[in-house]
Amino acid sequence: MSISVPEVPACFIPFQRDIAPSELPERFTFPFYYEPHPLCLEAVAALQQYLLSQQEWEHNFGLQEGQAGLVIGKMFGVLLVQTQDGRVGYLTAFSGKLANSNTIGRFVPPVFDMLREGGVFRTGEQEIHQVTLQIAALEAAPEYTAALATAAIEESAVAADIAQLKEQLREKKALRKTRRNEQKTILDAAEYELYCEALAKESVTDSAYLRYFTQQRRQQADALAQTIAGFQQEIDRLKELRKQQSAHLQEWLFQQYNFINQYGTYKNVRTIFDPQIFENPPAGAGECATPKMLQYAFQHGLKPLAMAEFWWGQSPVSEIRKHGYFYPACKGKCEPILEHMMEGMETDDNPMLVQEDLGDQIKTVYEDEYIIVVNKPADFLSVPGINIQDCVLSILQKRYPDATGPLLVHRLDMATSGLLIAAKTKEAHHYIQSQFIKKTIQKRYIALLDGVLEQREGFVDLPLRVDLDNRPHQLVCYEYGKPSKTKWQVIGIEGNKTRVYFYPITGRTHQLRMHSAHSLGLNMPIVGDDLYGTKANRLHLHAEYLSVKHPATKQMISFQVDPEF
Repeated sequence: MSISVPEVPACFIPFQRDIAPSELPERFTFPFYYEPHPLCLEAVAALQQYLLSQQEWEHNFGLQEGQAGLVIGKMFGVLLVQTQDGRVGYLTAFSGKLANSNTIGRFVPPVFDMLREGGVFRTGEQEIHQVTLQIAALEAAPEYTAALATAAIEESAVAADIAQLKEQLREKKALRKTRRNEQKTILDAAEYELYCEALAKESVTDSAYLRYFTQQRRQQADALAQTIAGFQQEIDRLKELRKQQSAHLQEWLFQQYNFINQYGTYKNVRTIFDPQIFENPPAGAGECATPKMLQYAFQHGLKPLAMAEFWWGQSPVSEIRKHGYFYPACKGKCEPILEHMMEGMETDDNPMLVQEDLGDQIKTVYEDEYIIVVNKPADFLSVPGINIQDCVLSILQKRYPDATGPLLVHRLDMATSGLLIAAKTKEAHHYIQSQFIKKTIQKRYIALLDGVLEQREGFVDLPLRVDLDNRPHQLVCYEYGKPSKTKWQVIGIEGNKTRVYFYPITGRTHQLRMHSAHSLGLNMPIVGDDLYGTKANRLHLHAEYLSVKHPATKQMISFQVDPEF
């Protein structure tokens, strides 16, 4: 008797070897901070080989020199899954569109295909596009553009003509005053009174002429203004109509993205992104790889075991995405969705909520009655976080309960090690803090970069701001970013790594990490940078040197501690 094997979903890709139970992960991946599971690495390797060799579709990832067209790198994902009868395989997905399509062969389909021909979204898009064409036609109408051009010229001419007439009338008024004074000594009283009455009538006539002239000139300009206003009123009406249509279509779209969890409970994007907190869900919410794969898994009875996402293609100009590097799911778009989809799933611990007790490793480098300088270990907070209270500040508060000032004068990123200065008194704190504000403090960092720098020294200047959809990541933004400047100097080459000095001129969040990893900076991340590069035992960045003016002696004092990497 033959035994039938249950059919597996179309997008399920089996491994090309038997998978032992001992190889399976114990818990699902924590999607916002992880190291890819070995089986995910196998799946990723197969997917990347497919991307390199497939000829079914075309997409410009920017990996081939001379390839014309718009370059769009993509985030891809794999989801390790198990069928109900125990077979292990994986699903694949891409974020957003690929090759201008939502649905491609081996990848899971979108949660909702808004690009389907003849669908409500496409129809709504066409209606909005037609309104846009009407607006463009009105704005380009010869009568409207000619009226705008003429009005600008006419307005200037009217103002000039009126100003010229006013100047002429002021000169006549001054002349009347002169003549009035001259005739006062020549004419008798009766004649002088008649003479003044004549001058007064002349003044009234001039004022009346100014009003008439102004009215006539304004009427010419008003005729043009009425023509312009007629067009502008219709343009404004169409723009308001387009705005309403867009809002209605967007709201309809929010209702179509319905996400399921393992309990079969659906929630749409609008519900997930609470209207009381979010004015609107972020653009693209629900289009990322991991939610798409989980949706397919739950709808087809597959058990999710682990996930991984990687970037394929050129990096965008604003953010840091390295070809082939793994990245966590984005927080702004995915965190609320995944919180619903992963309800009840046992996951790896969030490492950002776990901090090793390193208090005994905070060594004092220098201390007197005014200041303390300590060497902060890597992966330890400078000040309390949202979920972790243990930090350098809390330890200093315990060590120096009689300190009158706020102690820490500055801070380092959690992942960065090195010198921190604290003040025991309010006066000392204010004195040293003012040096940081005035940028008279001398600071030097040592970093190990993942690559070989050809230049010996240089300068990076990039405007940075927070990525609102993926905090705490930073973006390069020339519109809203704040200036960030760093000098750098090569210390030496160590194999395929480069050891450098960094001299930060400004102090933006993640400044040195961004300046290292970004394509417009040094284009090679710091070793161990789990945000902008590849995770290692630690971030190889250390605040090595610090020089300040002492609050009591007013003399410069310097401190230096070598890194432990």
